[in-house]
Amino acid sequence: MTAQQVEAPARKAVEGSARSGEGATTVSGGRVGVSEPAANRGKTSIADVVVVKIAGMAAREIPGVYDMGGGLSRTIGAVRDRVPGSRPNVGRGVKVEVGERQAAVDLDLIVEYGVPIADVARDVRENVIVAVERVTGLEVVEVNVAVNDVHLLDGEEPTSDARVE
Repeated sequence: MTAQQVEAPARKAVEGSARSGEGATTVSGGRVGVSEPAANRGKTSIADVVVVKIAGMAAREIPGVYDMGGGLSRTIGAVRDRVPGSRPNVGRGVKVEVGERQAAVDLDLIVEYGVPIADVARDVRENVIVAVERVTGLEVVEVNVAVNDVHLLDGEEPTSDARVE
C-alpha cells in the first residue's frame, strides 16, 4: 500500500474544510456584539499541527507501539533525537485532514514483536479518537492504522549454543 493510498480515504471522509489560515480550522464561528454572551464572542480555530500532536501522543500511550513513522522519517528522527537540546517529534508518522467539524487521522506504526497487531491497532484507534474528540471537540470520522514494521527484541537473537552439532 502506498502513502497515497493511505491518505486517500482520510481526504474523502472529512466534511468540507473552513480554513481560517494556513493549517488552521475554525471550530466555532463566534458572534460579535455586546448583546452576545461573553463565551460566544469571537471564534476558535485549531491548527492541524495540534491535532497531529494529540493523535501522536495518544497512539504512543498504547502498549505494543514501539515507534511511529516510515523508514526514512524514523532515520531522520533518530539523528535528530541525538542532537543536544532537541525535542522528540511526536507528530512523526501522523497525517491528519481536518475539516470544519470533523477530522480524519492516518497513522504509521512500528509494533513490538509478539503483540497481537489487530488488538494494538484497535486500542490505538480508540485512544486517538477519544483524545482528539475530548481535547479539540472535533468529530473523528476515521483513524487509519498502517503497521509498517515489527521491532524485534534485541536480546532475542539465537545463540550459537542452540545449534545442533
